[in-house]
Amino acid sequence: MTPRPLAITMGDPAGVGPEIIAKAAAELYPRIQAGALRMVVIGSNAALERARAQFTPDLAIPAVTEDSTDWPALCMLQAGPEGEPIQPGQLSADGGRFAFQAVERGVRLAMGGRIGGIVTAPLNKEALNKAGYHYPGHTEMLAELTGVKGSCMMLAHGNMRVSHVTTHIALEDVPKRATAERLRRVIDLTHDALSRLRLGRTRIAVAALNPHAGEGGLFGRHDIDVAEPAIARAVADGLDVVGPVPGDTVFVKLRAGQYDAVIANYHDQGHIPVKLLGFEIDPATGRWDALSGVNITLGLPIIRTSVDHGTAFDIAGKGIANARSMVEAIEYAERLAAG
Repeated sequence: MTPRPLAITMGDPAGVGPEIIAKAAAELYPRIQAGALRMVVIGSNAALERARAQFTPDLAIPAVTEDSTDWPALCMLQAGPEGEPIQPGQLSADGGRFAFQAVERGVRLAMGGRIGGIVTAPLNKEALNKAGYHYPGHTEMLAELTGVKGSCMMLAHGNMRVSHVTTHIALEDVPKRATAERLRRVIDLTHDALSRLRLGRTRIAVAALNPHAGEGGLFGRHDIDVAEPAIARAVADGLDVVGPVPGDTVFVKLRAGQYDAVIANYHDQGHIPVKLLGFEIDPATGRWDALSGVNITLGLPIIRTSVDHGTAFDIAGKGIANARSMVEAIEYAERLAAG
């Protein structure tokens, strides 16, 4: 069966999105030619064409319209009207507008069954707000566009899969938001994602909020009074869940393959271990030269994956952006769609 195309939303056209999309398409082109993968890039056609001509000149990416019924296996779709030319590395309201319009169109196509999922390139929150779209990021934007409450973020790098109970909130607010109901919701969403990835096992560990999981109440009772009962109910319902496991060892055990995913309570608890392993550093310069990792939104009525890095305005248009995270995000979207 020919797969439905994946929509690759460009994010901010002034960032590295156009470059990494063109490079990822070139890397994956043998599979596109073979009919195993189809992609439609949504954003600024002018920005993508500039990147294609500069970095992958042998690759053809024809433009299509939304009402076309015969999209080629690799094509581009204009997200909205072009304004002044968007220059690489320059923040603008137009860049934020394109980032929103690309996601909006991608969601509409996914909800209508035209595409199999969305893979997002990075946007810039300041540009997004300058354009009048006041979202903390993609996750919240997608939740509103799809009419969903209760989605969650999963980061993935190799066998490191980490879902989050909370993300973009102050640390002092985490205990109030990390309720038993919210934890159970994230457990269920994580179990569903692992099942769709067809790993053969769905063992989940819940990271403790407090040091040593509270040490019997000496360091707080959240893990004892909130997390433990929620985990016990999930186990009673047949799910393979353990915890709370102290945060200073749970990710080591995940990396060792003892679990298939970990649920973190807050943004940095989950992001730091995944990004520490995902960034590749050049020891001679101290600069990172590659990033491996995927951001997946769970709980939406559509599939959404994303690169795990930002717009990188400082290197946009210079030809040095690494497309590995984009390739991995596309491959994750394929696996989730197939499952």
